[in-house]
Amino acid sequence: MKISSILSSGFVIASALQFVAAYPGSGVALTPRKTSILINPAAQPDLPTAAQAQAAASAASLNLDDIQGDILIGMKKNQELFFFFSITNSTLFKQKLKSDIKVRVTTTTQLLSVSSQPTTALNVAFSQQGLNALGVTDDLGDPLFTAGQEADASVLGDPGTTNWVPSFVGKQIHGVFLLASDTTSNLNSFLSDLNAILQGAIQEVYSLNGAARPGDQQGHEHFGFLDGISQPAVTGFNTPLPGQELVAPGVILVGEDSDPVATRPTWAKDGSFLAFRQLSQKVPEFEKFLTDNPIIEDGLTPAQGSALLGARLVGRWKSGAPVDLAPKFDDPVLAADPTRNNNFTFAHPGQNILNDQTNCPFTAHIRKTKPRADFPTPNPGNHIIRAGIPYGPEVGPAEAASNTTVTERGLAFVAYQSDISNGFHFLQHTWANNVGFFFNKNQTQPGWDPLIGANGGQPRWALGLDQTNFDRNITLENDFIVSRGGEYFFSPSLSALSGALSA
Repeated sequence: MKISSILSSGFVIASALQFVAAYPGSGVALTPRKTSILINPAAQPDLPTAAQAQAAASAASLNLDDIQGDILIGMKKNQELFFFFSITNSTLFKQKLKSDIKVRVTTTTQLLSVSSQPTTALNVAFSQQGLNALGVTDDLGDPLFTAGQEADASVLGDPGTTNWVPSFVGKQIHGVFLLASDTTSNLNSFLSDLNAILQGAIQEVYSLNGAARPGDQQGHEHFGFLDGISQPAVTGFNTPLPGQELVAPGVILVGEDSDPVATRPTWAKDGSFLAFRQLSQKVPEFEKFLTDNPIIEDGLTPAQGSALLGARLVGRWKSGAPVDLAPKFDDPVLAADPTRNNNFTFAHPGQNILNDQTNCPFTAHIRKTKPRADFPTPNPGNHIIRAGIPYGPEVGPAEAASNTTVTERGLAFVAYQSDISNGFHFLQHTWANNVGFFFNKNQTQPGWDPLIGANGGQPRWALGLDQTNFDRNITLENDFIVSRGGEYFFSPSLSALSGALSA
């Protein structure tokens, strides 16, 4: 690594003792951070300290120094830049991947301590087309990854690729760099340095900037709901809070315990499949729908009835409090307590879980995608680590007044799993888009997930949203979330970056 490259990215040379934590093996020392590049809303589960994670990893034989940082960190980034690229010179790219790029890729361990975080964190992942461009012909054992997301579009509920960003169509994208920091200038400076290092070995296809929302909306998505509360804990990384599901590492990481695919290339171990989706959110239209369809009940004002409908549609109030524990009014104190806000199952004494939706509808987003006690036995396999971030500006006064979206905003959705068909694809297709799920209820077809359920752009419906009348059919004429496309990637280990992928 050249000193000039380090300086051009705005980094400052520091003591020789600091460089190992900053960029292992680079031989270059960097000024340590004083503030974290991650956000940490009170309601979201805390990340473990570096010492806690290393102790857990040692017991489970996980190597957190070989696992890219974004995979296990989840929805904690302050600002993020997704830089999608095609490889134009594979020989040069592999040379740079083995040296300059690999030493800049941020590990899980590095992100867990402010003192070891770089100015800008870097992760990288490749599509099947990207692996082909690198001459990697091994079958990774995931047919959805091999085929690419475009082939999966209609199955996911998209109306083909009609609304997709053109760059996601036609298998143009070979890889994505994920850059995370706390300022736009840091991201831009690092990207400039990255392009200089690669010397024309890649070409930009598309880029998308994301950022945590401002002020008290940090950690909330654009509809206003606090996000990231229900992430699973991973054995060998973090200890579960009350109500938090503990999953085996192989559910998220390839080649680890409980990986559902028996045969993988050796070099793929500790990588993870990244499902990326750009999801546009129609915020003014969503708010208008809630205003027009309040739950009418004694003791509720129209505004409270609208807020209750939104909470039952999502399964949580905007504060993050679950409706299963706060069924009629928001409870911000409950919401802010991570030992309580995820500690529920949808089952209640005296209620029949087969027909009673008093506390939470069968179709609520968080119930459709994480059924809990709706399963008679625990569900160990269908889990993902979500690592997305909002993109686009806040709703302006003119948009709010007209109830019409003018400027696109939404969620840069990122999900990690060891098998896409068991993870993101399953949650979207088999649960969210399945009108008959959850099964064995008195309502044989409760309807779509009203938030992310998709029906090819056609109207959808959901029962159970109105707690005064579970059989009230609420029709959703338009999608509040519109897929703008995406791709499936593989995020390899650091050893793979300097090994099989750059050979």
